Amino acid sequence: MPSNPRPDAGPRDSVVRLLASWAATRPDLDLSSVAVIARLSRLRRIIDAELAATFAEHGLDGPDFAALVTLRRLDKPGGVTQRQLMRELNLSSGTVSVRVERLAERGLVSRATDTADRRSSLISLTETGHALFDIVTPAHIATENRLLSALSEQQRDELAGLLRTLLVSFEGSAGDGTFPRLGLTLAPAHHTIAARRAVGLPALAGLLARDVLPGSRAEYAGIRQGDVLTRAAGTELRSITTLYAAISDALPAGSLTVEIVRGEKTSLQCAIDLHPQPGDDLPPGNTAPPATIAHTL
Repeated sequence: MPSNPRPDAGPRDSVVRLLASWAATRPDLDLSSVAVIARLSRLRRIIDAELAATFAEHGLDGPDFAALVTLRRLDKPGGVTQRQLMRELNLSSGTVSVRVERLAERGLVSRATDTADRRSSLISLTETGHALFDIVTPAHIATENRLLSALSEQQRDELAGLLRTLLVSFEGSAGDGTFPRLGLTLAPAHHTIAARRAVGLPALAGLLARDVLPGSRAEYAGIRQGDVLTRAAGTELRSITTLYAAISDALPAGSLTVEIVRGEKTSLQCAIDLHPQPGDDLPPGNTAPPATIAHTL
């Protein structure tokens, strides 16, 4: 039996019925995005409920578990500062304080004054906290594996790769090791579409050049601020992940051909020199907050 059946084979899910209903009502609408987003949303509700049940068996909820596993992962001698816990959980000081207080009341964490910052606390897991982590985490992972049991190992890998590509476009990325510095700050495809629409240009899915560093590889290749990178080495360029892969594949040749759109519809090709240069050991990453995420290469 094939591990990757046809999308239209087998029983139909609730989203198929939803799409069919809308297609009959408004056949003019492109509902391809709904086919993805609606399924993600419905799966998220199901997964959250299953995980919540697992946490509840151990007297926890999702936020409690997130704090518990973050403290265990960081596991610093003397404790983790409340400020670092705020950053890791992406929460406000008040919200973190409430969570820490809940865990402290159960004897799962201890708090001490941070001598480097009297306004902050050092938070550590207690022996009871460590013991609970060792019990609940395997149960949590077992629940996740059970929820994904309909997928083969190959399908899991494929899905993880697709979700990573999408998440990087919203959260940004950080590279490791030596990588050619293009001198480009790029906005992801969803920002590119919004930015072009805002100035009356046709929507275009690609990577928008927000900034081009003077004297950089990108400037020498002829790329300008406002250009949209649409293809790299002939491959459609909708994500920073695809650009990373294209650069890596092109390194032996020392050059990468990039297609760009300038203005409304001017199409150009640029050859970016990838031969080693000083500064290539600096990793690429994010330079903007999540609301205006951008990738610097």
